[in-house]
Amino acid sequence: MLKVEFESAFNIQHLTFNIPVTGSLFDDAPFEPQQQRSDAPLPERLRPSSLGEVVGLEDLLGEGRFLRNAIESDRIPSMIFWGPPGSGKTTLARIIAKTTRARFVQFSATSTSIKDIKTLMEEARKSRKARGSKTIVFIDEIHRFNKAQQDAFLPYVEAGDIILIGATTENPSFEVNSALLSRSKVVVIPQLEREQVMTILRRAIAEPSVQKFGVTLGDDALDFIAATSAGDARQALNSLQLVVETAQKGAVDAGKVTKILQRRSLMYDKGGEEHFNIISALHKSLRNGDADASVYWLVRMLEGGEDPMYIARRLVRAASEDIGNADPQALVFAIAVQQTVHFLGMPEAGVALAQLATYLAAAPKSNAVYVGYGEAVREVRQGDNPPVPLHIRNAPTRLMKDLGYGSGYQYAHDFEDQTAAMECLPEALAGRRFYEPKDAGTESAMRERLEKMRKARRQSEP
Repeated sequence: MLKVEFESAFNIQHLTFNIPVTGSLFDDAPFEPQQQRSDAPLPERLRPSSLGEVVGLEDLLGEGRFLRNAIESDRIPSMIFWGPPGSGKTTLARIIAKTTRARFVQFSATSTSIKDIKTLMEEARKSRKARGSKTIVFIDEIHRFNKAQQDAFLPYVEAGDIILIGATTENPSFEVNSALLSRSKVVVIPQLEREQVMTILRRAIAEPSVQKFGVTLGDDALDFIAATSAGDARQALNSLQLVVETAQKGAVDAGKVTKILQRRSLMYDKGGEEHFNIISALHKSLRNGDADASVYWLVRMLEGGEDPMYIARRLVRAASEDIGNADPQALVFAIAVQQTVHFLGMPEAGVALAQLATYLAAAPKSNAVYVGYGEAVREVRQGDNPPVPLHIRNAPTRLMKDLGYGSGYQYAHDFEDQTAAMECLPEALAGRRFYEPKDAGTESAMRERLEKMRKARRQSEP
């Protein structure tokens, strides 16, 4: 027996079937629709059912826009809705289900096997050939489908047997098969702005199902809920429901809301794209010398539950990559903070990490070592790797001396400028510069010193 969810062109409610896998998904079998429960969560009860009710997607659903035209003309292409939680991905899919003349089937990534997929896809193919009917397949959290499951849809998408709509919070470039992705239009759903969440909350408090609790929330309370929802409409409405169902009747201000909700839920996925977005923001803020932004992104990661040792490692990298010899002490300091994090743990180590972040932001910057290292790596990997010049080879045996190892070597300490007129690179690379110090911090003195030694070597050449 196979369990699927079906949505007709005229009824948005979910219908659950148990049908034999040998039967037809599209047979006109009698069924009883499941009515929406009055105790359903507030976000489900207030979910928009038409394009006019959707908040925050004007760039996608405005007059003349691609998505609106596609929905209203019933010419839906295969699409991947990519956006943060609570931004309207599933809502859009359900509006499509309500307005399109196609059959609408929804899959669950947690309970659907490849056999189930192929059975239903074959039914869709037969229905298209026999009746010319379209089938829209909606996969919420498509990133949870493995490669084999995703591959099972591919031939039916290619043949036009189904229109695939996937929804994901993860970057589809990494989570959706490239073949499937190339045959779908990626629609980026933006995070809701604070004022847009406020609009949704104001609608909600006007609903009879909310007003019956006798709780009045002013703009300050709604603003706090909106601010702490991180652009997630579902989270904002769940918070509102918690407040109105647990607060005493009467006016509720932001202070009371704070006590009820206790602490906001930060949008931060330690293993997902937001993790990489925020660590990128931290590193680039450090590089740009912005101590304020550096502290902010650091705290966002720590409050989101990031491993402080991971942050410490990234700060050590920044000390070497972006500051380098402009302030060699930065790397020493970074290692000291890494040891502090290991020794103290959180929450005490948070201050040490902030201390390091602000120091790195304020330090003089030089990527000369980073660039020089990269140049040397490219030369070694792509070059001819010529042998070490004989005059700088060690000669521990008589045979090696007879072969010329060490012949012509000049001891740097014997010269006034502590450098001899001796080429230390292979002949094919003679004169090649990999490290070009910048005129920044301590590195400016190194630059002068290295240039002085280069000049001395040139003057000493025979």
